[in-house]
Amino acid sequence: MEDFDVVVLGAGAAGLFCAMRAGGRGRRVLVLDHAEAPGKKILISGGGRCNFTNIHCTAENFISANPHFAKSALAGFRPADFVALVRRHSIAFHEKTLGQLFCDGSARDILAMLLAECAAAGVEIRLNRNIADIAQGPGFRITTSRETISAQSLVLASGGLSIPKMGATNLAHRIARQFGLSIEETRPGLVPLTFGADDLALMQPLAGVSLPVVASAGKRRFEEGMLFTHRGLSGPAILQISSYWRQGEAIALNLLPGQDGAAALLAAKRERPRAEPRTALATLFPARLAQALAERHLPQARPLGDIPDRALAALAEITKHWRLTPMGSEGYAKAEVTLGGISTHDLHARDCQARNTPGLFAIGEAVDVTGWLGGYNFQWAWASGWAAGGTA
Repeated sequence: MEDFDVVVLGAGAAGLFCAMRAGGRGRRVLVLDHAEAPGKKILISGGGRCNFTNIHCTAENFISANPHFAKSALAGFRPADFVALVRRHSIAFHEKTLGQLFCDGSARDILAMLLAECAAAGVEIRLNRNIADIAQGPGFRITTSRETISAQSLVLASGGLSIPKMGATNLAHRIARQFGLSIEETRPGLVPLTFGADDLALMQPLAGVSLPVVASAGKRRFEEGMLFTHRGLSGPAILQISSYWRQGEAIALNLLPGQDGAAALLAAKRERPRAEPRTALATLFPARLAQALAERHLPQARPLGDIPDRALAALAEITKHWRLTPMGSEGYAKAEVTLGGISTHDLHARDCQARNTPGLFAIGEAVDVTGWLGGYNFQWAWASGWAAGGTA
């Protein structure tokens, strides 16, 4: 049997960062992963450029049954701290929008940095390892498909259920339950929404059309881009509210944020009374959407001057307050994150260590802390990994 101080399950963002931190403290660290390569989700993130943090990150940007839990870890390792590490590795980056930081080159730069830091800290990484059994006392005994290992500390960093084609499993949740930790309800987050036949009759012909909107679910609202798809709606605004939306609830869309649609249509009527309605709408919306709105809400083929003011005002009101009820979402296959997970009530906020099992830690997406779109989930991975790695 091989002996290590720390075994980390999962060679993703949180796991590698935790291993780097623990190894830097002189701990003998082993990272195990069932995949054939480390950091697979890192490589596909941000369109291959890795949106590695957000400069505006606070605990307010996260969803959890305990909204205060993330504060300690996030305060202990801030976006500026990760940016400093990126700069030390001479990785060029830029701010895109809303505080989102991306690599100028490739997400491979971030993965290479993490692997270099792990190597410098003496961390060993073993891939193609399936966990067969974990037993406790003293410490932990981990049996894989190839070996048996003992460790003083065990870190659950194998992620959530999102993107199963990338190898996502419920391993962390299963082990957590084995040690008496509870699991908050899990569901897909940051995911496109799907709609029934009536709504799809409008949406499907518009697949590929995008526009800025304000999307709302409950009390949460996000002003970002929206994209029509063959199955419904996607784009940043929709992904954001999907994490707050619940089955059976309606969402609200303002297709004209910051604009007075009624005034614009009435002005167009005065200035160009013989124009077609879709022509006037095309000054407010993408052409295909303008045509669809005209056909649905102003079906009679008549010029603007013949349409009553109240009908134009009503159409503008519809586009400002469009309420519709999604049928569902595209599920874990397309979800960027998993909502829910290992209950934060069973973990110490300062280091993500289990309250009932000293030496057992849970970090990253495995935990019931889910960030907004835009680099927040990576920052949680770095912060929670740093916190756990400082104790494990």
